[in-house]
Amino acid sequence: MNSDAPTPPSADQPQVLVRNTAQQDFAGIGDLCCRIYSDTPPWNAEQLSSHLRLFPDGQFVAVFGPEQRVVGMCASLIVDWEDYNDLENWDQFTADGMFTNHDPQRGRTLYGAEVIVDPTLQHHGIGDKLYSARRELAESHNLLRIRAGSRLRGYGRHTNVQPDEYVLSVVEGLTHDPTLSFQLREGFHVLAVVPHYLSDDPESLGYAAVIEWLNPLLIRNHHIADRPTRFIRQLLAREQASGTAQS
Repeated sequence: MNSDAPTPPSADQPQVLVRNTAQQDFAGIGDLCCRIYSDTPPWNAEQLSSHLRLFPDGQFVAVFGPEQRVVGMCASLIVDWEDYNDLENWDQFTADGMFTNHDPQRGRTLYGAEVIVDPTLQHHGIGDKLYSARRELAESHNLLRIRAGSRLRGYGRHTNVQPDEYVLSVVEGLTHDPTLSFQLREGFHVLAVVPHYLSDDPESLGYAAVIEWLNPLLIRNHHIADRPTRFIRQLLAREQASGTAQS
């Protein structure tokens, strides 16, 4: 057991707090990244400073205990989706992690560049809180949707099937993916499967699913009329088709 790991939250202990990221959190974010992405450089101070300068409202950390130890983080920017192809990679969507493509004037889409949770505190609701903060952000900024690339962490163990087939199996609940299955429970649906979304990622082999959450306060039928439906769960697709026919 890792002696440096924080004791999981309980009823008689301080709960995890989600708040906007501050400069004093940078070291904690870097440490968290190093423990999750052993082969990938962590977010650096230049990138994190750029995020706070361009879009401070879109950056969150989950902190725990009186020392405010960083146990989770998420980073987001606003993009005009029409400027991008669905099959572009993470570097393109995030301007190499600097978020200099943040476009609050024209953009109606919140792009989720990162969500990570301390691996020693999985299944304690931290991810739920971070995603809830992101949904509230989209609503408060009158954005139509959240989109992101869901790194297919389980695909490297299922290379006997094509990536599209793997995603369909996860959507239908027949296969569990550590990232995508959680995001589907958070109300996202899959639009497409992207090759080469991340480089040098043995777990996903570079594949990701383009996922979307729709803002229920703003979305109308014309916003989703041409939305791809191949990866929407079959029962939900039938319900949506029936609702559209009645509207």
